[in-house]
Amino acid sequence: MLYDLLQSRRSIRKFQNREVEKEKIDVILKSALLAPSSRSIRPWQFIAVTDGELLRQLSQCREPAPHFLAGAPLAIAVIADRDSSDVWIEDTSIASTIIQLTVQDLGLGSCWIQVRERFHNKQESAGEYIGKVLEIPEQYSVECIIAIGYPAEEKKPYEEDSLQYHKLHYNKF
Repeated sequence: MLYDLLQSRRSIRKFQNREVEKEKIDVILKSALLAPSSRSIRPWQFIAVTDGELLRQLSQCREPAPHFLAGAPLAIAVIADRDSSDVWIEDTSIASTIIQLTVQDLGLGSCWIQVRERFHNKQESAGEYIGKVLEIPEQYSVECIIAIGYPAEEKKPYEEDSLQYHKLHYNKF
């Protein structure tokens, strides 16, 4: 049940030294392609990264640095052609969520690393830095990178009594 996935999905920052099988990577990427997008424009593209040196470089993409990315066996950079849709941010966010839920369903763990509006250093944005590392054409913007792998840490599922029920409204605020 989707509710169970949502309740158990937590950000994982420690991964086992174990590759993610190609079959699972394929399912994750195909799931991303099934994500809904405004007017079915699908402005996104996905870059699966398994190369250890590239993962190390990506782990230096912003401050504070997501050092744990260097220990992940897989990362997916979620990018979009920003000129093709006025809601590319929303579309890439939806696709990123689909990726994370698919990862959870496959028994893997993940962590969203925000890139858009973050900085590598005072002169360069995180997206520009990643664009150079992954050779991304200039018309694309990076929304996030999702670190993925077999969890090397356990986190308890969210408990229903800790949900912020005061943020739920019916009919009117």
